[in-house]
Amino acid sequence: MAIIKPFKALRPQPQLAKQVASRPYDVLSSAEAKLEARGNHSSFLHITKSEIDLPDTVDVHDAAVYEQAKENLAAFIQRDILFRENKACYYIYQLVMNGRAQTGLVCVSSVDDYENDIIKKHEFTRPEKEQDRINHIKTSGAQTGNVFLAYRNHASVDALIGDWKETKSPVYDFVADDGIQHTIWIVNNDETIEKISTLFEKEIPATYIADGHHRAASAAKVRKALGAEAKEGADYFLTTLFPSNQLYIMDYNRVVKDLNGLTPKNFIKELGKHFKVEAVATGAVRPEELHVFGLYIDKNWYRLTSKKGSYTTDPIGVLDVTILQNNVLDPVLGIKDQRTDKRIDFVGGIRGLGELEKRVDSGEMAAAFSLYPVTINQLFDIADSGNVMPPKSTWFEPKLRDGLLTHLIYE
Repeated sequence: MAIIKPFKALRPQPQLAKQVASRPYDVLSSAEAKLEARGNHSSFLHITKSEIDLPDTVDVHDAAVYEQAKENLAAFIQRDILFRENKACYYIYQLVMNGRAQTGLVCVSSVDDYENDIIKKHEFTRPEKEQDRINHIKTSGAQTGNVFLAYRNHASVDALIGDWKETKSPVYDFVADDGIQHTIWIVNNDETIEKISTLFEKEIPATYIADGHHRAASAAKVRKALGAEAKEGADYFLTTLFPSNQLYIMDYNRVVKDLNGLTPKNFIKELGKHFKVEAVATGAVRPEELHVFGLYIDKNWYRLTSKKGSYTTDPIGVLDVTILQNNVLDPVLGIKDQRTDKRIDFVGGIRGLGELEKRVDSGEMAAAFSLYPVTINQLFDIADSGNVMPPKSTWFEPKLRDGLLTHLIYE
């Protein structure tokens, strides 16, 4: 069963919350972070992307970057931009995007659960990305990035969280520059805290990493590296748990640089072996069901419908990203490994299908594929089976903001 705990969050003064809150460190380049933080000395990017305060000649993985993060964090505390909660609490975090709300529980989850597969994974991690977060956590003493966990929704948990939202006032409530509303309530009642902890321990058999595999892996490796020096804080890592019925997974689309020597006409002919190919006269093709794809090539959109026999029904084989790989990317285009092949790129659904057209029409790419989003049940099935998804399979929106709730591991 899932072990979660309340924690003493390091968080901003209420009047500074919007200034402090920043987009996740891993969705911004250093240049984008520097631009976004310009003129805002309270932006949490000074901690999560601290290279923005160093000369451009400094490598982003240099030890000086992590030391700068540590110094900036200490300065934020000294300037009273951030302060530490005086008791361990849970936090309720609601996001509203385009009129759609989803609400999660912010807590710390057990590293033991991560290592014992109570917290289930569906992606491989890359050592270089892990090492960056390991260095950041060890040097700063803070877990600044939230791991986004999902669980099968439970009526009693829903009721507890819903009641607290309805009867208590939030500590933070603001609309970020991208139009997403962020609202946070503090759960500081001992009886309610105990009820939440007990519900998860007795009723929730597993949680699932939706977003943040590298952050979770890094937290576990930091504890291992600290060994006997690890304090209790290192036994847990910062997470926000969302019920499965509230999650929104967006499409994660593909663009390819060339057609592996084929003309557009011959490429489409090859696709006909495994797909029903239909030209679409007007409008982009946004698939409305599984096993249907959109293809944009030579300024035209096509609808591709998978033929019988072009996929299997096992948890991995049934995925549209697998169907595309096994029937198009590998045999026709010669793209064997989407993780390493430079001829393919990925476009999150938040950018819209117009981004696919733009990249093809510019000549940068030869073709684009729009996909139907992976479902949360597919994610659960794969994680439960012990398998991993192909790369770039899921894109979750909206994103949690960094800086609103931080977990310290050395206290």
